[in-house]
Amino acid sequence: MMTDPLFYVVAIPAVILVGLSKGGFGGAMALLGVPLMALAIPPVQAAAIMLPILVLMDMVSLWSWRSHSDARTLRIMLPGAVVGIGIGWATASLVTADLIKLIVGAVALWFVWRYVAQRYLARGAGEAPPRGHQPVRGLIWGTLSGFTSFVSHAGGPPYQIYALPLRQDPKTYTGTSVRYFTVVNALKLAPYFMLGQFDAANLKTSLALAPIAPVATLAGAFIVRRMKPEIFYPFMYGMVLLTALKLIGDGLRHVMMG
Repeated sequence: MMTDPLFYVVAIPAVILVGLSKGGFGGAMALLGVPLMALAIPPVQAAAIMLPILVLMDMVSLWSWRSHSDARTLRIMLPGAVVGIGIGWATASLVTADLIKLIVGAVALWFVWRYVAQRYLARGAGEAPPRGHQPVRGLIWGTLSGFTSFVSHAGGPPYQIYALPLRQDPKTYTGTSVRYFTVVNALKLAPYFMLGQFDAANLKTSLALAPIAPVATLAGAFIVRRMKPEIFYPFMYGMVLLTALKLIGDGLRHVMMG
């Protein structure tokens, strides 16, 4: 178990940010969790400590949003996610996670630009009408989400690229995404265990940080429940933009250094 005070100075804010994200704020803040911890410990150890906390947050968020979800979105995307996780597991020793981050970040940046151009720049600009479900498209983005979630913890943007244009009620969107990523993260546990990602000392540190997780997650859910759609959707696209920039920055830095 970690005893260095500096670790907890960065780890506690990291858990709070990730908890707010898990409560419904989207993936941008969650991406700061491991890098913050990595200021005090190696990144691989930071990821190992964070994973059990993420699972706990998923359980709390699932309970908080238990009355809100869209079953059809889950039916369309989850089979693809299972396939994507399997591909990620099978290619774990072959895939360069940083290149995946760069690609996902670039696609997400294009997605946000398209939204901004349509919403604010085009002639007759305004909110696009809700898009109906497209099962083949959803299956493809679900597969990419499962794959990128496994190899680089970046499954959010592919999910959002499919789900945000559906323009669901904010509570429905959030509850559906919570269910989706709860299943995805649970499916990742066994492959991660088989790849040797768990350690007894790290699990003790996870346990020490665990009490913060439900408080931060419930706080995130409390705030999101009170956001109107006209605020929620621009905010979520903003989170996708920040996520894209973070992924591109990480990918470029490591690819250029490598």
